[in-house]
Amino acid sequence: METFLVAVLVCVAAVALDWLVGEPRRWHPLAGFGRWASVAEAGLNGQPQAAARSLCLGALATAIVVTPVLALAVALQFWLAGWLWLVAQVAGVWLAMSLRGLAEHGRAVSTALTAGDGDQARRAVGWIVSRDAAALSDEGVAAAASESMLENGADAVFSSLFWYLLAGLPGVVLHRLINTLDAMWGYRNSRFLYFGRFAARLDDLMNWLPARLTALTYALLGSTRVALRCWRTQARTWDSPNAGPVMSAGAGALGVTLGGPAPYANGIKDRPVLGRGPGASAATIEGAIALVQRGVMLWLSVLFVLALACSWVVPGGAG
Repeated sequence: METFLVAVLVCVAAVALDWLVGEPRRWHPLAGFGRWASVAEAGLNGQPQAAARSLCLGALATAIVVTPVLALAVALQFWLAGWLWLVAQVAGVWLAMSLRGLAEHGRAVSTALTAGDGDQARRAVGWIVSRDAAALSDEGVAAAASESMLENGADAVFSSLFWYLLAGLPGVVLHRLINTLDAMWGYRNSRFLYFGRFAARLDDLMNWLPARLTALTYALLGSTRVALRCWRTQARTWDSPNAGPVMSAGAGALGVTLGGPAPYANGIKDRPVLGRGPGASAATIEGAIALVQRGVMLWLSVLFVLALACSWVVPGGAG
C-alpha cells in the first residue's frame, strides 16, 4: 500500500513539474526517439511491398525502435534506488505527459480567434491537427482545436498517468513510445496502411481502458447526462475505437457540436457529428482545456484519498 501512495505522489510531483516548467523545448527524448524511428522506417518500409510482408516489417520496426528504450526503463529499476529512483520516475512521467503544452497549443488558437485574427488561428491549429487548416472556417478552427484538446488529453495525459500507476516507469515509457509511433506511422495511406498497422493496433489496445476512463471523467465534470447519452449513441459511429468515446463524451460534457465534415489534403472527410448544442468557438477550446485540467485534479485527488485510505486500512502493508 505504501508503494501505491508513493506512485500517486510521483504523479502529483510530475504534474506540478509540468505546470511549473512545461515540456522541454530542446533535447526532448521523444524527439530523439522520433528520429530513430524515422531511420528504422526508412530502412524497412520499402515501396511497393505485399501487405503481409509490410505488416511483418512494421511489427519488426516497432520492436527494433521500442525495445532498447524499454529495456533502459526496466534496467533503471535495478540500477537506481532511493531518491534517485524517485527522481527518475517523476522525470519519466513528466516527459511522457504534456498537460501544460496541450493548454498552450490550444490557447494559441483561442486567443487568435478571440482577437478576430482568423489567419493566425488557422496557422496555430495547423500545428496540432492534420486537416487542411487553410480551408477551415473560424468555427471549423475552433472545432479542430477542441477535438485535439479532448483527444490528446486522453492520449498524452490520462493514459500516461494510467500506465504509470499500472506498470510503473516501464509501463508509461512503453505507452508513450507506442503512442508516438502511432502518430508517426498510423496513417491510412499507401505508405503506412500495413506498415503502421501493428503500432496503431497496439496503441488502440493500450488506450482502450484509459480512453473510457477519460470519457467518464469528462462526463462527470460537465453535462453528465448529455455526455453519457452522446457516448452511448455516437461513439460507435467514429472510426477510432478510443477517440469516439472520448470526443463524444467530451462534446456532450461541453454542450457543443463537434465532428462533422472536415477538409484534409486529399479532400473532404465526412465524419459523424458528435455532441449536442451550438457549434464550437474560442470558448469551446477554453472549456476543453479546463475539462482536461479539472480531470487531472480529480484523478489525483481521488487517487490520493484512496492511497491514504489503503494505508490506514492496511498499516505497514507489503509494498
